[in-house]
Amino acid sequence: MTNTFSTPTRRRFLAGTAATSAALCAPRLASAASKTIKIGYAGSLSGVRANFGATESWTIERMQKHLENGLTLNGTTYDVDLVIRDNQSQASVSASVASDLVLRERCNLILVQDGDAAMAVGELADTRRVPTISTMVPWQGIFFPRGGRPDTGFPYTFHFFAGSDAVLTNFVNMFDMVQTNKTAGTLFLDNPAGQGLMHPEMGLPVMLQSRGYAEVPAGPFQITTNDFSNQVAQFRAAEAEVLSGFMYDSHFVPFWNQVAQAGLSPKACGMAAAFLFSSAVEALGDRGDGLLTEVWWTPDFPFESSITTQNARALASAWEDDTGAQWTQPLGYGHALWEVGLAALARADDPLDPDSLAQAIGSLSVDTIVGPVDFATSPVKSVAITGLVGGQWRRSDGPYAYDLKVVNNATMPQIPTDADIVPLSL
Repeated sequence: MTNTFSTPTRRRFLAGTAATSAALCAPRLASAASKTIKIGYAGSLSGVRANFGATESWTIERMQKHLENGLTLNGTTYDVDLVIRDNQSQASVSASVASDLVLRERCNLILVQDGDAAMAVGELADTRRVPTISTMVPWQGIFFPRGGRPDTGFPYTFHFFAGSDAVLTNFVNMFDMVQTNKTAGTLFLDNPAGQGLMHPEMGLPVMLQSRGYAEVPAGPFQITTNDFSNQVAQFRAAEAEVLSGFMYDSHFVPFWNQVAQAGLSPKACGMAAAFLFSSAVEALGDRGDGLLTEVWWTPDFPFESSITTQNARALASAWEDDTGAQWTQPLGYGHALWEVGLAALARADDPLDPDSLAQAIGSLSVDTIVGPVDFATSPVKSVAITGLVGGQWRRSDGPYAYDLKVVNNATMPQIPTDADIVPLSL
């Protein structure tokens, strides 16, 4: 494999994501090897979900270096060509990326890091027989909107991640650990993930009700929304001491400012996706202390990479040393995506045959940096259900402004807790 990317450096990452993304998305020339495996990649390297893709360029360069001499599978050496595409966090661009990877590039395997891209690539990949693996979205948000049935799944598309039920269970578990009046204000971004989380029968509303909470639903909002004053007024009128739902960090900053302006003082706040990243919490100053979040992965997870044998702490340290930036949760899953993809290629009788490769993914069970990824025995075909825990952001005396502490591990007991939960003190 011809390696056109240099080793990442601190200066290069601090120069900005845009330049790196442009380099990664440049056309690649395959070498003259007699057999080539073409791996496509689609992710949110820019746009509103760029935080989810902030570590992806770094991981991709590491994978390219790992693959620069090709792959030897079942006695045959294959050149590997990587085709990297940025969907810019947009559904319309995702459709173009899907067409490019499936129809024009004719990739043998596609790895997908973003939800919009997973939806767009999935439909086309199943039609055109292109094995595809996606992650970083609760599995229900990908599976059911595409009409998936647990007993049959999809023929060529596969997904691994925790379920929205685990996200919600961790949130409510943490709310129960704080003394409140059990009145919860909720609001959700109107997209597939948000629609799943706000589902009246399978989402947060029914879970809150089952635990004795009175919900104050403010309904869905559009992705361009930055004025939440009406929703905040509803919560203040109801004296909600718990706030929850689903939004990105770009929404949470104005929302949290408007909460303060309204004089609302919640004792617990957990918004799915809003503060997975330390940068989002740091933007709030001292008012980020005590926010609750789902925890996909941390450097303290007791797992190793099946590619490099690094443990989670070593991977996070390598990222921090190279970039000068604090580790983020998607670092683990972005790395695991390649672990799962390469393990599937190694398992296939013929990695260039789509049916052989799809069968290999469907029967795969591999230990990764985020933990076991098991398609083989999953109760939902085409899905490997992974675990997560509940965490709280706390002010730090260390090198970074905030540390993420695990405070509830009921859904993944092999992950140790490292702090007691504290109520918000706004």
